[in-house]
Amino acid sequence: MQKVILCMKWGTLYGPEYVNVLHNAARRLTTGDLRFVCLRDDGSGLDDRIEIFPIPDIGLKPVHWTRGCWPKIALFLDDLYGLQGRALFIDLDMVLLHDLDGFFDHGEGLVMLDSGPWRYRDGVPRPMSSIFGFDLGTMGYMVDKLRGDRDALVARYDIEQDFIKGEARAIRFWPQSWVRSFKYHQRQPLILDRFLEPKVPAPETRVLCFHGRPRPIDLIRPPAGNWDVPPHFGRGQVPWMVEYWTANGGRV
Repeated sequence: MQKVILCMKWGTLYGPEYVNVLHNAARRLTTGDLRFVCLRDDGSGLDDRIEIFPIPDIGLKPVHWTRGCWPKIALFLDDLYGLQGRALFIDLDMVLLHDLDGFFDHGEGLVMLDSGPWRYRDGVPRPMSSIFGFDLGTMGYMVDKLRGDRDALVARYDIEQDFIKGEARAIRFWPQSWVRSFKYHQRQPLILDRFLEPKVPAPETRVLCFHGRPRPIDLIRPPAGNWDVPPHFGRGQVPWMVEYWTANGGRV
């Protein structure tokens, strides 16, 4: 089985260092033949081992690049630059901690992150597109749907992960212990977060998900004062995040 890790980068929010750190961590945590591919608007500053392709044009407007991440739907093209095999898409602000091989072997078809148990108790799955696996070239119908009725679908779903939830033929989910949230699992409770640094991820955590603020770099090269979103509070470097970043080629 050809393993392909995909990421996407556009704009300036995440610099090339994010891509390089993700790439180095992925190489370290994946066995066998791996292709690491970045689809982006500018390939400068990236490691030579990273394959770089333009982000495919699937007929989006500029607003679709800033509200939701609709360009991700292009990953489902019937022919994505001739890539074949099992793909694992990973957002640039994900932290890769342990074995990634299981993400290629777990389940069939589309496998996503279910964030429902993080925040809610109603048991309704809430797929997130931060890390998902799929077989390349098998989900072109998703691109066709979006192209065929783009404005109505964007209005109905608002963000791309809700479109995937509503229109994909089947979705399976990663085990909850594999992917954890910095906000919901590592951040200390209110008040305690003023005195205690974020908790070290559990040994079974393979990937740590950052979504919104704070971003990984805030814990590594922190701004003055609070790097979290009030009323939550975080200050200064987080040692285990600094260790991860520097071990994978990032600078402090």
